[in-house]
Amino acid sequence: MPLSRTAGRLSALRLQHLFTMRRWLVLLGAALVAACGAVPEETSGRAEQVAQLEADILALGPNVDPEEAARAARVAFSYTDQLVREYEITDPPLVHNTKVNMGLKPRGLCYHWARDIHTRMAQERFQTLAFTRAVANADNPILLEHTTAVIMARGDGYMDGLVLDPWRTGGRLVFRPVRGDKYDWKPREAFPARPRSEAPVRVPEN
Repeated sequence: MPLSRTAGRLSALRLQHLFTMRRWLVLLGAALVAACGAVPEETSGRAEQVAQLEADILALGPNVDPEEAARAARVAFSYTDQLVREYEITDPPLVHNTKVNMGLKPRGLCYHWARDIHTRMAQERFQTLAFTRAVANADNPILLEHTTAVIMARGDGYMDGLVLDPWRTGGRLVFRPVRGDKYDWKPREAFPARPRSEAPVRVPEN
């Protein structure tokens, strides 16, 4: 084969290869732009979730102050995010529990969540809302004991309130009526307190 024809064929192959590579780079770039522009799954719908919690808190009673309902909803979500970082949550709840018990993670057991959220909410000094903690499965030898924070209208009992429980989903705030939850909640006061080593609750971030 003449050298001129061979060189021409090689040049054509190089051009085809460069065209193919350029096309793949364009497609890859478009995919990366789309990925970077996508809303992360954890924050998708956050505004709607906060609004729903605000509405649920407001529905707790006719005397609940709308400003307090809105503030409580914002604090519940923002403080949950803060605790996810402080607890170093990267695993499902039972895996994280194991790491805490092994000393590999600082905090993040269910009663840590409940106590810290309860304490943080109390710092807001709400006048129309109150907070407590409830316990499930404390007297069950088979099921895992669980603790949660509860928000309620001031003057109401915990059974009329809402569960605030990020533990069960590994750091995503779950809120629902105590009466309609899958756990059979009991007042924390009904069970003797057990000695537990507790690190001080950290000052909330601004």
